[in-house]
Amino acid sequence: MMDAPLQVARILEHGSTVHGTAEVVTWTGAEPRRMSYAEVGRTAARLAHALRDELGVTGDERVATFMWNNAEHLVAYFAVPSMGAVLHTLNIRLFPDQVTYIANHAQDRVVIVDSTLIPLLAKAIGQMTTLRHVVVVGGGDPAALLAATGDRVAVHRWDDLLAGRPDRYDWPAVDERDAAALCYTSGTTGNPKGVAYSHRSIYLHSLQICMPEGFGLGPTDRELAIVPMFHAMSWGLPYAAFLSGAALIMPDRFLQAAPIAEMIATERPTLAGAVPTIWNDLLAHLDSHDVDTSSLKEAIVGGSACPPALMHAFSERHGIEVVHAWGMTEMSPLGSVSRPPAGATGDDAWRYRYTQGRVPAGVQARIVGPLGEPLPADGTSVGELEVRGPWVTATYVGDDIPDEEKFRDGWLRTGDVGTLSPDGFITLTDRAKDVIKSGGEWISSVELENALMAHPDVVEACVVGVPDERWGERPLATVVLREGAEVGVEQLREFLAGTIARWQLPERWAVIDAVPKTSVGKFDKKVVRSRYADGGLAVRELTAP
Repeated sequence: MMDAPLQVARILEHGSTVHGTAEVVTWTGAEPRRMSYAEVGRTAARLAHALRDELGVTGDERVATFMWNNAEHLVAYFAVPSMGAVLHTLNIRLFPDQVTYIANHAQDRVVIVDSTLIPLLAKAIGQMTTLRHVVVVGGGDPAALLAATGDRVAVHRWDDLLAGRPDRYDWPAVDERDAAALCYTSGTTGNPKGVAYSHRSIYLHSLQICMPEGFGLGPTDRELAIVPMFHAMSWGLPYAAFLSGAALIMPDRFLQAAPIAEMIATERPTLAGAVPTIWNDLLAHLDSHDVDTSSLKEAIVGGSACPPALMHAFSERHGIEVVHAWGMTEMSPLGSVSRPPAGATGDDAWRYRYTQGRVPAGVQARIVGPLGEPLPADGTSVGELEVRGPWVTATYVGDDIPDEEKFRDGWLRTGDVGTLSPDGFITLTDRAKDVIKSGGEWISSVELENALMAHPDVVEACVVGVPDERWGERPLATVVLREGAEVGVEQLREFLAGTIARWQLPERWAVIDAVPKTSVGKFDKKVVRSRYADGGLAVRELTAP
């Protein structure tokens, strides 16, 4: 057989020719901008020429993006790795010192920035020591960037830089195991860590997304990619769209419920991907507004566990099937998708949909005990989930030896605790660091949160373990109530008693305005713990049940 390398350039060439009439739609708040996949291919060639000829990008130098989800970001997704350089997606929601650390660690030479994000980048750019060029997309004033960097960094306009460049590029035959893209973890503990995706891993990962047991993308689909392109490569959706011919709808900076609802009604996506907080806000909007969502068949939910109540609400009130997906930045990020097996119907099908899903052929999974001993995949043995596969990282960027806290005998330690069924379905009960250890027994914070969010007056619920003199640790429940709700914490605890063992019911409660979130929309439990320790929460203690 021919040894044809798996390259990002092959995905670009396929999508821009075979699926050249497919389109990427960028939301603007007014008239959407439209670009065909054929034009994406031509623009990617112009950008590659500009980066090579004008900015001097050679070899595997890093070209960063500081951008929303839009057509220009998609062009960079293909141009940079296809020319042999490495695309580095900078997280716009990190603190400036974290952005600086990541850019310097990655040795970014160029950064492409949306003009609306210039004020954010200006706070970090002054300390980016390897940066030499900034490319501004849009008409914003780059004065703040020039003021922060002086003569060290040259600023270019996207349109001016690409004008007159050839619309064809002789993409080099790079090694499929070379780095194509670079993402950093969100850094909830310590400095963020870099994960380098190879051309091979991106190609294989894209194929899996298109599989029926993945997201099942095809040329008749229109996917609304809400999950940020700076977070785990937007779950690989942009590359999979080009591979399959599915159209892309990009929300740019319009991530609130009202514009997303308008996108669904006007652009008619067939599926969409976002974290639970986005879907929670959208549900509230759909419940109070008349919106045509008939085109949207599936809502992919990842990033954190989706409450079953949210899944049922979308299905029963709006005819949208919520599909659980699980993964990590270290996994490119797809690990599993919760599609019920053949023959599962009714409550049995829902039981499967509540899980994090079934691992595909490209991912091996196992459950291990506290000493690293493999546990049976029997659906009941609880331990830490470990994975390995061709799109799972083997080490972090810059680490000559794999971190023993994250890797064991060729397996990635996910830090997630749960079970694995004989037929490959993962059920996660908590993060290892978030399991509440009370009197020698484990309490799942996720189980308590899901049960609380099933109450009609609870918008969000975040449960953490806090010190307790008698039991070592007990759960603290923080809840966000719906506007006008009159339910009390005593009633909420009694509501929990219908599904949760009484010894697990929280004694400590706090009603808050909003649950703090990480840069990628997950509950930031370390902030909740810190606020409790500092006396920053109005906690009410109930007597033990």
